[in-house]
Amino acid sequence: MDNLNNVHCPPVDAVMSIFKQLNGIPRPSHHEEKVADFLCQYAQGLGLEYKRDKQNCVVIRKPASEGHEDAEPVVVLNHMDMVCVGMDNPLEDTVKQKVEGDWMIADGTSLGADNGIGLSMALAMLADDDIVHGPIEVMTTTNEEDGMSGAEALAPDFIKGRKVVNLDSEDYDTITTGAAGALLQQHRMPAPLVEAPQGKRRWYKITITGGKGGHSGVDIAKGRASAVTMAWAILAAIYNEYDIELAYIDIGEANASIASKAVVVITVPSGEPAEFVKAQEESFNQWVAEEYRDTDKDVRCSIEKVKPMQKVIQHDAFHQMMLCLEKLPQGVVKMSETMEGTPETSNNVGRVYHDGEALVVTTHTRSFINNVMESVAAEIADVMAESGAVSQTLMKAPAWKEDAGSPFIKLTSDVFNDVLGWRPRMVAMHFVLEAGYLVQKFPGLQIASIGPRILEPHSTSERVQISTIEDIWKVFINLLARMA
Repeated sequence: MDNLNNVHCPPVDAVMSIFKQLNGIPRPSHHEEKVADFLCQYAQGLGLEYKRDKQNCVVIRKPASEGHEDAEPVVVLNHMDMVCVGMDNPLEDTVKQKVEGDWMIADGTSLGADNGIGLSMALAMLADDDIVHGPIEVMTTTNEEDGMSGAEALAPDFIKGRKVVNLDSEDYDTITTGAAGALLQQHRMPAPLVEAPQGKRRWYKITITGGKGGHSGVDIAKGRASAVTMAWAILAAIYNEYDIELAYIDIGEANASIASKAVVVITVPSGEPAEFVKAQEESFNQWVAEEYRDTDKDVRCSIEKVKPMQKVIQHDAFHQMMLCLEKLPQGVVKMSETMEGTPETSNNVGRVYHDGEALVVTTHTRSFINNVMESVAAEIADVMAESGAVSQTLMKAPAWKEDAGSPFIKLTSDVFNDVLGWRPRMVAMHFVLEAGYLVQKFPGLQIASIGPRILEPHSTSERVQISTIEDIWKVFINLLARMA
């Protein structure tokens, strides 16, 4: 095909319009019913064949453009869920997006550009009959952000194609050809509620807000403040000095995110212990202002009196939780020796909360080396077991590595060069993609992962560079034309 730059590429406005529609649909992980409904209705409106499975994954099929019926089928892959950071009620709250210069951000929450922008590109492509392509399968999975159960449960015949364009990458100038594996565990420590101690006591609610949070893979080496670490530090300072009981704890928003907020309710005897607790607010805020001034300048702690509660968490369970959190790795375990500036292995403690019967801790371990990932996860489970916790593996996604020299990857690189005038880097990223599951489930699958520039996903600072959306849109449309 001569002059690929002139292949019909409609304005990016259609992509932006669909993204705005998506941001009007609550779509947290595990609760994708509404957005799956939207996708099925969208397919119906276009008169296209679609299929929805029990996990709410959806595939929409579009026949090839006239004259390209014999081309190899292409799968366009995205996920429909988002990490809802900063939302009071993710099941009901929508994203209020706004534009600042060349960037789109959200008003006080995560934006959902991961992976809403890629999904919007796929849907805009389906709606335009002037775009040249072979047979298309737009596959959109569920729960990618918190366990990848959608991809794991896909039926072997859900898709026919074996060439996959994944629009879920966040580094604009790259083709992602590899991703770390991930092992998500939930640890449940028996922690019954017991009668609150009597006598003269003070009750306090400790609230930590303003953390940037961030992706527990790509942002894990940036030195961000974790609300898990900060809440533990406050509790440890009080615990080491005075009689303290824990009544309520809820830290973090999502297993795949660096925790950005925490709410804890404690009680201590009146008098000197109470004065000590109140003094922690000032000392904590001084500490974080110095320790995290370059990464989380808006982190704040407030400590306020609250009414007494009738129940507290069994003290021994509280004690064991404190011991465990001190031992668990948080952040980078080892940097890669071959990929400069990239972690090889990491662990994130994403959530700590009480569910009425147990203290629950979630850990997200990542590594480019599967047996190292499994070893670190096993060590974490051993630490938790010492305190009576039972560990459950919620997700285990293998590391994935594509052949960067394959004809498919070379073709994708050629299109970048033809359309944008430069060649992308080939990189392996310290986040998990569904590719690890998919290449095992669908033999012979080849995947090229691309996307616009998205900074600080899974955080209230998440933003996408608008000009790169248009560039990747052009690359995507031209890649489909070349593959046809």
